[in-house]
Amino acid sequence: MRSGLEVLLSDQARLARLRGARVGLCCNHTAVDRHLDHALDLLRQAGVRPVRLFGPEHGVDATAQDMIGVEGEDGAGVATVSLYGETEASLHPPAEALADLDLLLFDIQDIGARYYTYQATLGYLMAVAAGTGTAIWVLDRPNPIDGVSLEGNVVQPGFESFVSAYPLAVRHGMTMGELAGFFQRHCGLQAEVEVVPCAGWQRAQWLDETGLPWIYPSPNMPTLDTAALYPGMCLLEGTNISEGRGTTRPFHLFGAPWLDRRELLRLLRLGAQDAGLQGVAFRAATFEPRFQKHQGQVCHGAEVLVTERRALDSLRLGLVVLEALMRADPEHFAWRTQTYEFVDEPIAIDLLCGSSEARVALESKVSPAELLAGWQPQLHAFADQREGCLLYGDEAP
Repeated sequence: MRSGLEVLLSDQARLARLRGARVGLCCNHTAVDRHLDHALDLLRQAGVRPVRLFGPEHGVDATAQDMIGVEGEDGAGVATVSLYGETEASLHPPAEALADLDLLLFDIQDIGARYYTYQATLGYLMAVAAGTGTAIWVLDRPNPIDGVSLEGNVVQPGFESFVSAYPLAVRHGMTMGELAGFFQRHCGLQAEVEVVPCAGWQRAQWLDETGLPWIYPSPNMPTLDTAALYPGMCLLEGTNISEGRGTTRPFHLFGAPWLDRRELLRLLRLGAQDAGLQGVAFRAATFEPRFQKHQGQVCHGAEVLVTERRALDSLRLGLVVLEALMRADPEHFAWRTQTYEFVDEPIAIDLLCGSSEARVALESKVSPAELLAGWQPQLHAFADQREGCLLYGDEAP
């Protein structure tokens, strides 16, 4: 199995088109081959000289935490444009940064969840490139949590943001190259896009089944198990509960100083049983975040462990966890109301969920199973839209 980067480097016809051209490269530290050599170095060795880098959230070297603006990166001697600064406008590349390029290469490892902002960065680049006439080549990579499983609802009008920029399901089962096609077909982004596809990827494969290395795609995504949990556990960002940032187990550990961990564990296990949740186990836990929510305070809560990833519906997990937290201490539990990804209204949980429906349902004591069942028509409609954008076969899990 070869990534799009590796396919490009073995394709002399494509390389000939790049040599001598003014080429940009949007990437981070995940743009490596199986030997862990970075795309910038490999392109230079192949006679391609990128003249400008574009860095997504966290930066080209992924040193910045979430929602921390990045400016003035070194860029290995290449001019660098940050696509995540201190303002909402910084998420969109200035037209002049693309206008003098013949072509922009895009190589970033996604993790298969709607909230993960690298896909929004690709869409925003496409929107500007459509106006400047700059071609974009997406060097594709596998969806690391498989390209078969779909979960959740679709973003509703009025709830778009950097974490829900386009009408995708929460777990969309697509690669970056396939998402580019979706953006063209269904979102009106008519940039000139060429996908350099992976060779040999089968949709049911997880990244560790491909022979390609796992490189943590962002500072709080250390393992493939973390990525498996993320489509559900990221919802805790929309609350006053620590999602484990500032620990070595982000999105596995969660809690707050006021919680009774034993009562929470009881509610989690009961909720999991009622919702038909499979593929995870919970234990009571105590931890101390070193930064972000409840920094320096002892938090009581739980840890979630993946026991069977193919059986796991991560969004079901996230809703079960939210329901248990709300029941465990309704007096202290609260939705996050501070600015989130440059947006004040709607609040964070609604931006993540792509509508207010999940929040209202949980507040009204609608069960996670009922909520998910109500989203099935949206998910089926999305699956139909997605079908025409798929580049790889083997749909069977």
